[in-house]
Amino acid sequence: MATYSISDLDNRLAPSALMPVMFVGHGNPMHAISDNAYTRTWTHLGTELPPAQAIVVVSAHWLTPGATHITDAPRNPIIYDFGGFPDELSRVRYDTVGDTDVARLLARQLVEYEAALDQQWGLDHGTWSVLKFIAPAPEVPVLQISIDYSMPLPQLYELYGRLRAMRRRGVLFIGSGNIVHALGRARWDGGAAWDWAEQFDADTAMALRERQIGKLLDPYGTWAEARIAVPTDDHYRPMVAALSLLEDGEDIRFFNDSIDMGSIGMRSFVSV
Repeated sequence: MATYSISDLDNRLAPSALMPVMFVGHGNPMHAISDNAYTRTWTHLGTELPPAQAIVVVSAHWLTPGATHITDAPRNPIIYDFGGFPDELSRVRYDTVGDTDVARLLARQLVEYEAALDQQWGLDHGTWSVLKFIAPAPEVPVLQISIDYSMPLPQLYELYGRLRAMRRRGVLFIGSGNIVHALGRARWDGGAAWDWAEQFDADTAMALRERQIGKLLDPYGTWAEARIAVPTDDHYRPMVAALSLLEDGEDIRFFNDSIDMGSIGMRSFVSV
């Protein structure tokens, strides 16, 4: 189990007012090179955020079954983790630095889970495709925390919740995924949303509004549409991470609350 010196690390991030936490439905990678309602909302949201000391993202595209990893490379390589898209998408640049001390501070909060520091990963498209709009030229370190894909949702909720205090040390947390993510049923021609996608989106939105955590941590046991709307929960888990970081009684505001391509829920939220 890793141990860290308290004296040096505790001075790395200054105390701050409570930073926002958000969940972003990132959807199709092509949004990264598009000008549309989703990307314009991301850009506008970025102008409203208070200055952060670090940005930490939990992306659906970094799965580490049986473990939790935290990036700590001095500079973050860009990962083009997709195929079949225009070359332009693989030429996007998003230059950011990491921070070993911030990574160690995060790991110290997760010491019981033996979170490992990782210099091999970079920023996957679940991170850079949205941050290039929300924080187009960040002057603070950007880090990712992986998702233990073997961990049950209630335990995952408890794990990320241990980072909540870091919101009062200038850390902006972002979960990046999609609550409705049935890629195999996507309408690539831009057709209307499936009924089951709209129903699951509406049900989970109400549960989020009313902070019905038990339902959200057991989607398959709660909603009949979950099996088709969330055939695998890799994109659902970043929402659980963001949910866990909210303080008791803290409100959220939805944005980009629509279904894209028939089966990809873009619904997002930010704490207010």
